[in-house]
Amino acid sequence: MAFENITPPISHRRVETNGITLNCAELLPASGSGPLVLMCHGFPESWYSWRHQFQAIADAGYHAVAVDMPGYGKSDKPYAIDQYNQKTLVDNMIGLIPALGYETAIIMGHDWGAPTAWGAAEWHPDKITAVGVLSVPFSPRGDFAPLDMLTKVFEGKFFYQLYFQEPGVAEGELGGDVRTFLRKFIYMGSGEGGAAAAAMADQGPDADLLSALPDPDKMPSWLSDEDLNYYVSEFGGSGLRGPLNYYRNLNTTWRNTEGAPGKITQPAMFVAGEKDGVIAMSGDAHKNMPNFVTDLRINELIPDIGHWTQQEAPDQVNDAITRFLGMLK
Repeated sequence: MAFENITPPISHRRVETNGITLNCAELLPASGSGPLVLMCHGFPESWYSWRHQFQAIADAGYHAVAVDMPGYGKSDKPYAIDQYNQKTLVDNMIGLIPALGYETAIIMGHDWGAPTAWGAAEWHPDKITAVGVLSVPFSPRGDFAPLDMLTKVFEGKFFYQLYFQEPGVAEGELGGDVRTFLRKFIYMGSGEGGAAAAAMADQGPDADLLSALPDPDKMPSWLSDEDLNYYVSEFGGSGLRGPLNYYRNLNTTWRNTEGAPGKITQPAMFVAGEKDGVIAMSGDAHKNMPNFVTDLRINELIPDIGHWTQQEAPDQVNDAITRFLGMLK
């Protein structure tokens, strides 16, 4: 499989935490031990999205662990939709810390892994010593249920997160041809895919996801055929119900987090692409983030890249991570 060609070789083990067993890809530093760095991926990815970061983190003296999040890859795939709310996902990650033999951890997240990382830091400051996030800025819990707001904002328009809400609909479309789905969706979110993103946004509310998206002649240079094949093989085995369930818990997470602190006080890092659609949609969240993340040591946008931050710009992301980890010593 593709990960066998990564240098250095990455080892895998399944670890039980909080009533679920998760696949953990890991690399120890040369010394054989070091503080724990947990990496949480997003949609539609896997531990493999962090493949370029293992060596940099290990070289900095840390134990690098990237998790197949629940519903993905070789991790367990609960059927119940509510098992994918952020409170439960955070508890899963917090439970990994002692399961891996540690008392505390640094946590990092991208895309859907971002709210998990932010939430772990926000709700468990005794367990999370620092947090590094890509793409999705922190914002405190809002006054209104997020799914209700999205429904109002996108009334009369297509929005993929609303399209994902009805169980079975998106699974049927996207799971029917996983390779085409991944090819179109990854390209649409990349720095090269601005026109594709605009085509999706121009659809009406009854559209599907893929029909209006162009099928690129070739993928961006940062995603090889081997990389795409690996993702296809992972989703071919696990299906898409679990990954789509993350979107179906927007309101559940909001209800479960009433009374949340609303601030991150640990050392923090944020990096995103200038062309990331999340940054474009986040409004004032990125601008206001320093008001709520009180020890934000790195806050950078990388030119010319889109949403797949650590894959599109691995050298720049590794430089930021290495600088950030150096600040913690």
